[in-house]
Amino acid sequence: MATSIRRHSSLDPAPPTTVVLFGATGDLSRRKLLPGLFRLLTCGLLPHLRLVGTSLDDHTQESFVAFVRDALDEFEGTVNEGEWGRFANRLVWAPGGTPESLKQAIADAERDLEEPQRLLHYLSVPPKAALAVIETLRDADLVENSRVVMEKPFGIDLQSAQQLNHAVHEVFEEEQVFRIDHFLGKEAALNILAFRFANGLFEPIWHRNMIDHVQIDVPEALGLEQRATFYESTGAYRDMVVTHLFQVMAFTAMEAPTSLDPVAITEEKNKVFRSMLPIGPQDVVRGQYAGYRNEDGVDPESETETFIALRCFIDNWRWAGVPFYLRTGKNMAEGKRIISIAFKEPPKSMFPMGSGVGQLGPDHLTFDLADESRMSLSFYGKRPGPGFRLDKLSMQFSVDEVSGASDEVLEAYERLILDATKGDRTLFTTAQGVERLWEVSAPLLENPPPTRPYSIGSWGPNQIHQLIAPRSWRLPFERAWRE
Repeated sequence: MATSIRRHSSLDPAPPTTVVLFGATGDLSRRKLLPGLFRLLTCGLLPHLRLVGTSLDDHTQESFVAFVRDALDEFEGTVNEGEWGRFANRLVWAPGGTPESLKQAIADAERDLEEPQRLLHYLSVPPKAALAVIETLRDADLVENSRVVMEKPFGIDLQSAQQLNHAVHEVFEEEQVFRIDHFLGKEAALNILAFRFANGLFEPIWHRNMIDHVQIDVPEALGLEQRATFYESTGAYRDMVVTHLFQVMAFTAMEAPTSLDPVAITEEKNKVFRSMLPIGPQDVVRGQYAGYRNEDGVDPESETETFIALRCFIDNWRWAGVPFYLRTGKNMAEGKRIISIAFKEPPKSMFPMGSGVGQLGPDHLTFDLADESRMSLSFYGKRPGPGFRLDKLSMQFSVDEVSGASDEVLEAYERLILDATKGDRTLFTTAQGVERLWEVSAPLLENPPPTRPYSIGSWGPNQIHQLIAPRSWRLPFERAWRE
């Protein structure tokens, strides 16, 4: 598929920025970051980009440029040669990633520029290497006029998160730190804010009196993809729930911010986290897919969960008593990313026996967070013909139906990189929020329930149905999305 050069007339370009990419030859960089930076340059949103790459791999300037071209060929398709030449001229390799090589590479990258560049340090490195990179930046005197993007996870418990934040804050101010969660960069996640707060139809019913429960469901059909060693030290809860699903839950549950200002939105998200009740082992089902213990790098007696389902509560005026059900896992039946809002059913039915009312579950509002970015509202309607038979109907919306959508949509990492270059913290997590999530997780982490086996290609252990009873899981869907 040929690269589509998009012109984002509705977005202002970023200020002059030099991106220093640590882990530049890693898998995330190859699949997402390098193609994303290329697209931001070619569509005019990062017009003054300079890119300094470094990693532990042994590269020269020439071999690094060749590596970037191979990544674009694999994940971009046919690359326009003129655009490639423009991008390639902005690439500089910093061998070894030492303070001296970084300073020299940045100087080389900015040699022909008249205006000063702001630095954006992107740490696409394992969590255990993050502090070493922070110290390198300090020793290289590359902290002033810079921002740093950190990949998850942010610690493994409250103590480690506090230690990590303390160490980072010894070098960078909190306003300089951007803890990235690519789920919040997706168009559908942002659409939750628009849907809730721009429509008088839905905001008045978005509370405990009208909503029975909420599901945030992110099953993954993929396995570990050579990440078994990393996964063994984290598991599904640390890898996905704390860093992704809780963030999406905050968007779903937060009160209306005073404005779209990043500070206002962040404060409302943190209020959600402060209102969460502690999560205990009775609220959780942990699972492990058959064969996990045979993976390279996995303990033969490992209790690490590759699946988790949990029930949590936000104990505030809006949500008191409404359960939020979260589920995610590896090697499951399908790969999906949905938020499903289940509305309460009418307290009494006037419809005759056999009409079908109540037999197909509650009305649902469903957000699909996959790249298609869709929404669906299901409800009962009368079946045409004699008698009074009811069927579940649905109204569906796709972002592709919006005029000009294909020209304006940014991929999640593109959006987040662009926001970081502008200093927009709306879609990033804070030290306060991260530490609170580890705090409510403490009872679970200190006393985790046993892992239950589940088959590859299933929807998880059987115990998930007991967790949600008398309700039922929204996935698998009984009806497919309309194309």
